[in-house]
Amino acid sequence: MDDSVRKLKELVDGSGNIVFFGGAGVSTESGIPDFRSVDGLYNQKYRYPPEEILSASFFRKNPEEYYRFHHDKLRLRGAQPNAAHRKLAEWEAEGKLKAVITQNIDGLHQAAGSKNVIELHGSLLRAYCARCGRRYPAETVNDGEGVPYCDCGGVIRPDIVFYEEGLDQDDMYRAVEYISHADMLIIGGTSLVVYPAAGLVRYYRGSKLVLVNKGETGADRDADLVIHAPIGEVFSQL
Repeated sequence: MDDSVRKLKELVDGSGNIVFFGGAGVSTESGIPDFRSVDGLYNQKYRYPPEEILSASFFRKNPEEYYRFHHDKLRLRGAQPNAAHRKLAEWEAEGKLKAVITQNIDGLHQAAGSKNVIELHGSLLRAYCARCGRRYPAETVNDGEGVPYCDCGGVIRPDIVFYEEGLDQDDMYRAVEYISHADMLIIGGTSLVVYPAAGLVRYYRGSKLVLVNKGETGADRDADLVIHAPIGEVFSQL
């Protein structure tokens, strides 16, 4: 265990109100590609840019093309929680960690045992009709091929936040409440470039701001501890 990981362990051991804010890097070690790395979805070639495919207007106009992308790139394909997911669930069970706030849509935090998870960008494990709002099981959008339709004739969509859509305000409010009252905030696996989610960091008022990410972020200079390494690798040592 190097000095930075040892320092992280000391901070965790001395904290009783930890909040974790995470992004795609938390799940890459589970085999789920992120969106902005060199090998991520945004750097692969499609007929349309992924940012366009994942927009609300594109989904409405071209659900067939959206679902070709969805079935090709957004299926979870048996992904399992890694050391980071499991350690966070363990801290929650011990009463140390109060909330996981995630930008991910894969449900791996819940699969690891976390209970209080705020999914800012929704989840691939839920679906509903875009016309009437009827709820459907995740298999409706994640299995099979083609466009799934509701009995009302509407297109069934995954319960995720597309580009051009706002984040759920109740989720944002809850996230602000947890972060503003935390005695320790751990930010992991995110480059902090996606707003408004990334702006949540400014609500932290404590003195234990920790960043664990493979690359640099704009918040590095404000952090009390920065570790540039894969988060699963780091958390496996705690």
